[in-house]
Amino acid sequence: MAMRKLGKPTAHRKAMLRGQITYLLENERLETTVTRAKELRSAVEKIITLGKKAAASEGAGQLHYKRQIFSVVTKGDVSKKLFDDIAPRFAERKGGYTRIIRIGPRRGDAAEMAIIELV
Repeated sequence: MAMRKLGKPTAHRKAMLRGQITYLLENERLETTVTRAKELRSAVEKIITLGKKAAASEGAGQLHYKRQIFSVVTKGDVSKKLFDDIAPRFAERKGGYTRIIRIGPRRGDAAEMAIIELV
């Protein structure tokens, strides 16, 4: 699947997405541009699915999923929140963990802004 480049080199783009994923999971709400929100949506939904798989499995499988999450989420307390609060909340849901709400243009450069939040 193709990924938007967002006008950044690969390392900057990955670092930005990791930071945004961590912030969104920590605060459950983030204001950003529509394009970044759409890119962030797919990444966050994959992380939440990994959290659900880690909660459902045990042993080496659970460790594998947790290590995949630790490679993306930059704060330990946020990953703990993912395992303890967020993943169980979405246990019965098969996808669509986020919602994007457009809030209009940003002052200054008129970039289309949006709020992305956990459902």
